[in-house]
Amino acid sequence: MTELFSLTEPYDHGLLDVGDDNRIYWETFGNPEGKPVVIVHGGPGGGRGRGRNSSFDPEIYRIVRYDQRNCGDSLPHAAEPGVSLEHNTTEHLIADLERLREHLGIERWMLFGGSWGPTLMVAYAERYPERVTEIILISASLASRDEIDWLYNGLGRLLPGPWEAFRDALPAAERDGDLVAAYNRLLNSPDQAVRMQAARDWCTWEDAVIAHETQGHPGAYSNRSDEALLALARICAHYWSHGSWLEEGQLVRDAHRLAGIPGVLVQGRLDLGCPLKAPWALAKAWPDAELKVIDDAGHTGSSTMTEVVMEAVARFGKNGH
Repeated sequence: MTELFSLTEPYDHGLLDVGDDNRIYWETFGNPEGKPVVIVHGGPGGGRGRGRNSSFDPEIYRIVRYDQRNCGDSLPHAAEPGVSLEHNTTEHLIADLERLREHLGIERWMLFGGSWGPTLMVAYAERYPERVTEIILISASLASRDEIDWLYNGLGRLLPGPWEAFRDALPAAERDGDLVAAYNRLLNSPDQAVRMQAARDWCTWEDAVIAHETQGHPGAYSNRSDEALLALARICAHYWSHGSWLEEGQLVRDAHRLAGIPGVLVQGRLDLGCPLKAPWALAKAWPDAELKVIDDAGHTGSSTMTEVVMEAVARFGKNGH
């Protein structure tokens, strides 16, 4: 198996004022003169990875990690009572990413991330294609209404027990309607206990969706602090109940804007939460994309998936800035 690289402490970090009384946390690792790459985390609201193992050679890459609005070490935090998510939309996150690039003095950078991360990366790259060198998308979602409906409704056909528990945790009057919108209301309740229970119920369902992934990390959603759990659930429900502020099919429709940007999409065939359909459609519409389907991987990966990702990272590292 390919060995991951070890990162030392970040050589720089800070809080960037992005307006609306929001500050986003960022940190940089590796070679300050190396090839810039920004790691765009999932969720939305999942926060950046905190580990020191990396697919990126720190001698070759200038590695940027950051927390999107209202999660991780960004301020204010979505778990705090009374913190509004009014200024947390896809459009705000695109603007934040561009502001971070400018703040760090990076002319062009590579984009890397999984799950919700690819939604934001593709939206950003379609807006600013001249700022992007390459893109690696892992376990990708494009956050369409069709995908969200599958994840919180259709997938109940495969997991009826956990899905009924997810539904029945709602008040009886809410169980036959829009489950995501109902959870969004609970996650914004003035009662802290109600918010916290809704976050636990939300993440229990997310864990059920990946419970079969013996090659990956089957308890990945609930295995976090109460504050991180609440931020994740609250921000996810906020985005999904607003259709991620994207037109249905927008990212595939506009994929021609990615022409000239090399991309690798690495998708697990066993990924129930983010099925192959969306990355398949994106790869067909994106002239310079390669789709690599990993037979033994689900949403949270496998050693085979890690090797394929590292191969793409190493290949793009030879491209220079």
